[in-house]
Amino acid sequence: MAVSLLNNGTTTTGTGVSNAVTPNTASEASEMFTKLLVAQIQNQDPLSPSDPAQFVQQLTQLSQTEALQKLSTLTSANSSILQSMQVLSLGAQVGSDVMAQSSQVRVDGTTPVSGQVVLETSSTNTNLVLTGDNGEKYTVKLGTQAPGNVPFTIDPSKLGLKEGTYTMAVETSTKETPAIDIQGRLNSVRISATGGVVLNVANLGEIDPGNITAFNGKPALAIQ
Repeated sequence: MAVSLLNNGTTTTGTGVSNAVTPNTASEASEMFTKLLVAQIQNQDPLSPSDPAQFVQQLTQLSQTEALQKLSTLTSANSSILQSMQVLSLGAQVGSDVMAQSSQVRVDGTTPVSGQVVLETSSTNTNLVLTGDNGEKYTVKLGTQAPGNVPFTIDPSKLGLKEGTYTMAVETSTKETPAIDIQGRLNSVRISATGGVVLNVANLGEIDPGNITAFNGKPALAIQ
């Protein structure tokens, strides 16, 4: 009879018999291993006893299983701590103006929205194209641009944009398609049902923290 312990379960093979057991905790794994080890000793052939090296191998597997379980628990705890620290850190930035990458923008129909793109090469014909839900396109002409930051403003009044969400894309003479950064106020920070951190940013809605490219600070309070 041979007994083998694995990460997610223990398989005992004998004469046409195979059982799989998945211990939930390190203590359960130890108890199960002991029972299997005793069963193996009791059922071994007296005339052909098991190789002692097998027992050493099984003990090693048990130790590895327990170590992995402890590491998994520790990693989960550290992840929760880091997530809490991230929420606290980002929560302190609520009210700040941020820049975030996005392929969509929300407009209220009246308030201009600022943003920028970064070009790697010069472009003689540069446009920011917005597409509404109905497929209608609106163009912000940026003209000839040198490599580097290219700021722009989306003015709903001038473009005739109604309140809603629009898809954005940049057209250049070199066919370059740079990422688009939109500026907005960080309104709130929350943890989603799946445990991720979600930011609510004006002009963008809910986004992932990884989309943030810059924190521009909180606007100065007007002096009465």
